[in-house]
Amino acid sequence: MQLDIRKILSILPHRYPFLMVDRVTEIVPGESIRGYKNVSINEPFFQGHFPGDPIMPGVLIVESLAQIGGVLAYATDPFDASGSLMYFLGIDKTKFRHPVRPGDRLDLEVKVLGHHSNVWKLRGEATVNGTLCAEGQLLASVVEKPR
Repeated sequence: MQLDIRKILSILPHRYPFLMVDRVTEIVPGESIRGYKNVSINEPFFQGHFPGDPIMPGVLIVESLAQIGGVLAYATDPFDASGSLMYFLGIDKTKFRHPVRPGDRLDLEVKVLGHHSNVWKLRGEATVNGTLCAEGQLLASVVEKPR
């Protein structure tokens, strides 16, 4: 199963400049998801991170993994995306191994480590051309939107 940007926008509440997933290329509900973010020099964070040597901030790489993990949670156990949000609760065992630069395609892969009730434990890897750039475990929860 693949998802284009229109379907991703119907699941995730994020919008430009904070949407960090461009396409989902594979989903195995309850198990794993793959997709990518095209990293462009037009990203607003490159103005200050770092002038003359632009690098995608590590926290935004982790955010990309968390967002695609939200799509996996939705595909596994669909929730009302108009009335619920997936909150990022924590990260563990996260390492940044290689810089991500403008022009890169950041490939994202997330696997389910555990799912109990509305809480998800995920493991994510972000690569560029097969080179591991970041990895870590993510904890998230689906909750009703505050009113």
